[in-house]
Amino acid sequence: MSSYGALIAATFTPFHPDGTLHLERIPALVDRLCLDGLQGVFICGTNGEGPNMTIDERMRVAEAYLSAVDGRLRVIVHVGHPSIAEARNLATHAAAVGADACSAVAGFYFKPTSAENLADCMADIAAGAPELPFYYYHIPHLTGVAIDVDAFLQYAGDRIPNLAGVKYTANTLHEFQSMTRQWRDKYDILFGLDELMLPALSVGAGTFIGSTYTFAAPLYLKTLNLFKAGRMAEAEENHAYLVEMVRILLRYPPIPAQKCIMRMMGIDLGPSRLPLVNLTVSQESQLRQSLEKIDFFTIIEEARVSLADC
Repeated sequence: MSSYGALIAATFTPFHPDGTLHLERIPALVDRLCLDGLQGVFICGTNGEGPNMTIDERMRVAEAYLSAVDGRLRVIVHVGHPSIAEARNLATHAAAVGADACSAVAGFYFKPTSAENLADCMADIAAGAPELPFYYYHIPHLTGVAIDVDAFLQYAGDRIPNLAGVKYTANTLHEFQSMTRQWRDKYDILFGLDELMLPALSVGAGTFIGSTYTFAAPLYLKTLNLFKAGRMAEAEENHAYLVEMVRILLRYPPIPAQKCIMRMMGIDLGPSRLPLVNLTVSQESQLRQSLEKIDFFTIIEEARVSLADC
């Protein structure tokens, strides 16, 4: 099982202005994640724009991250694809280049129709790398597949020998709580909505994967530490600040907006690809002003310094 309180960053893929891969930017990003207290990276997922890349590009990104990480972080490679055969090929490649685990969303064109059908699909993908821990990536607001995860696990355990757990990215905390109580002694249940960290902690979450951890991990670690210390009023105040940060970036296309924040913090990861829409110069200026209004850049730097002193 994963260690309690671990943060895994759902990282971004750097692109040149013309949309081609800019792999040379990955080492600086990985160095920052290590300094910020992350314990892992989730690559080529939603925030990594995996579905916007070719199979070859996804393989090259995985290789670049694994080279840059060099054993310092746990690397989970997202291999989901509308074609199960391609997803299986990506899983085989992830194992071959040294990933620590792989993960896949449900098919999002022809969709699984039942928990048993979903388990069969994930089993076929996971079989491409039978020695590699496999996580089902549950993100129904993007895939349109809202099959009950508890029911999926009841079938999947017999079908997927290398099943390690679930990346749960949904706001249905009642389902998450029920699933966690039943399965946490057998599987890793990784929670994937940053803005719900504190409520998720209260119903049993222990390990978290999120996009804003890429640039705000020290503040999320502060929430975790306050919660573990029983200082709930302070944890609530810190988490409320993070929710306000998320609400600001959600005024804009969220992945391009987060790439803008990364650039404001000194790491330029380039644009996003269509159909994602990049921020205009005016929007980027408005985003910066909104973040400065809540003193975000000063507060995150203070949290980073405090983390380094621990």
